[in-house]
Formats: sequence, C-alpha cells, structure tokens
Amino acid sequence: TDFDSKKKRKVAEIYQALNSDPIDVAALRRMAISEGGLLTDEIRCKVWPKLLSVNTDDLPPLPAGKELREDNKDYQQVLLDVRRSLRRFPPGMPDDQREGLQEELIDIILHVLKRNPQLHYYQGYHDIVVTFLLVVGDRLATALVEKLSTHHLRDFMDPTMDNTKHILNYLMPIIDQVNPEVHDFMQSAEVGTIFALSWLITWFGHVLSDFRHVVRLYDFFLACHPLMPIYFAAVIVLYREQEVLDCECDMASVHHLLSQIPQDLPYETLISRAGDLFVQFPPSELAREAAQQQAERTAASTFKDFELASVQQRPDTVLRQRFRERLRGEERTKSLLTKPRTNRFVKLAVMGLTVALGAAALAVVKSALEWAPKFELQIFP
Repeated sequence: TDFDSKKKRKVAEIYQALNSDPIDVAALRRMAISEGGLLTDEIRCKVWPKLLSVNTDDLPPLPAGKELREDNKDYQQVLLDVRRSLRRFPPGMPDDQREGLQEELIDIILHVLKRNPQLHYYQGYHDIVVTFLLVVGDRLATALVEKLSTHHLRDFMDPTMDNTKHILNYLMPIIDQVNPEVHDFMQSAEVGTIFALSWLITWFGHVLSDFRHVVRLYDFFLACHPLMPIYFAAVIVLYREQEVLDCECDMASVHHLLSQIPQDLPYETLISRAGDLFVQFPPSELAREAAQQQAERTAASTFKDFELASVQQRPDTVLRQRFRERLRGEERTKSLLTKPRTNRFVKLAVMGLTVALGAAALAVVKSALEWAPKFELQIFP
C-alpha cells in the first residue's frame, strides 16, 4: 500500500541520517516532527539519544536500589506515585513484569535526583520517566531522563511553581492570537490555565490512555523547543472551539470540559498546527503578554488582597472580584481603543505551508534549548 511504501521510505531516511558522518541531527528532528514521528520503538532507542545529545557509548552503570532508597527525602512520595501508576503499563502485562518495571522506575527517579540535588521531584514526573523506561529500558532511560530534567523539564523541577506558572501563562496569548473569541470566552469564564497543568508537566503522558499517542508526542517534543508542549495544549483547546463556546460560561463548567481530554484527537493535524503556530507566534513575541499575566498574578501584586482576604474571606474571591473590576475597566478602554492584532489573516494564510516546508523544524532546531523564563522576565520588568 501507499502508506507502507511511505513508511519504508521514512525508515530508510532515518537510518541514512543516523549513519551519516557526522550524524544529521537536523534531519532526525524533522523526521521526529513530521507525520508518524519516529515510527517504532527500535528507532526511538537510536534517535532519542541523538535529539538530546546523549552519548550512548559510555552509559554509567545503575547504582543498587537499596543505597538509593535509604535516607532519600523523596522516596516515600515517589513510591506512592509509582504504585498508583498501574494504568501507564500496557494492559495485559504480567504482574511480576510490571512490578519489576515499577522498581526500576523508582530507581531511575531517585538516581537522577541524587545526582542533581538542584532538581526537585514533582508529582507527574514519574509519568514522563515511565514513558522512557518502557521505550528504551532502564539504563538508557536514566541517561535520557537526566538530560531532559536539566533541560526541557528544568522549570518544573524548581523548588517553587513560579516558572511552571510562567510557562502556563503562554497558553492564553497563543489562543488569543488565533481565536480571540475563544480567548475572551475563557477569560469571562475565569477558567485560568490550571486545567492544562498536568498536560504540561507530564508531556500529556498522564492524560492520554493510548501509549502510541504518548510516544508520538514525545518524538515531537524531544525534537522541539521546550515550550512546544504549551503550543500543543493551545492547539487542543482551539480544536475544541465549538465545545468551549457551547459550554456554560462559568469556571466550573469550562474547567471540567477542558480537563477531560478527548482520546480520539487528530494527533498528526494538531502536531503540524502546533509547529505552525510556533513559527508564526514564537515565544519571544508572546513573552511580553505572558510576563504581563505573570506580573498581574504574582505574590507581590496580590499580597494586599491576601492580607485582606485572610481576615474576612477566601483569597480567590477577592482575586476574582479584582479580575471582574479589571475586565469592566478593560471593556471601557477596549471600546475606545480596539486592540490591534498581528495581521492574523495574512499569517493564517500561510498555515499548513510552514510545516510542509520544514520551517517549523528549522525554527525549533534553532531555538531548541535556548530558552529560560528568567530572561524573558528581565526583558519586560
């Protein structure tokens, strides 16, 4: 069939990139992003390390689990999370095999944390690690996860949630660029972005039940800029535009709708749309708005409210009230001054073209790993 011959051709191209000297990492990134991703776990074992520039020739031996577990402050929490991770293993896997993998999972996590004391464990981290363990086995998974934790996942592993929140703050500006109606509806519903938190910090591993879809997304995210998962989150919300707009415009209803992720998403379409949006509205363009959102919600600006609130009522009611007043004020200014938007229609006309031309791959290769929220916040104090 046509599909099979396309697949064969892609496999050949991947091996060609792997065997060229030096290895053609840009081509591997393109393969990981383009339709079907890296196709098989056997290929992933070879390509994922290249995407993270991990040298597979001298992998450190894994330490014995016992010494890792004694006096490790995270052990109990990791143990709880891993015990609860049953559904992340293939259905029908024999119990003893699964239990063996769960022990390996605990060891990998504790090993990475022990070697990198600056990293803090968070709930959901095990959802990412288990994906690597199932695809590449424990030794290689340990090396890949360590690299990932000090790069792509770095911000989630800070002692506080500040940088994670900062990344979530990119969600609404992206939605606003593409579909102001959905954006304004979500703002009126005051739904916030917490519904996307577990998507972001587990790279969707926690919320998608089909493992094939999870590894397909990991191909994509590993080949891209660390912010790509938030673009993918935005694309999911935009894809559900009609459902969102048909929803009751209140926080509970919209949050409930959005946090239940449909399992039958058209992944390839959404991946290519996320790549497009990244090219059209790169993080640097959205940084000002994201920083703005951050500034309006940071502790300093809300501290007064919390003081007040703790005396008389729940803090979020005060915040909501402030938000409503601000919205009313904004409505008034909006009618005076319509917000000029980037020439969205011109931009959307090139939608679909960019991925075909590999522009997304190019942009993501250039900007991969160059990003850190601290810089953005310094530029826009």
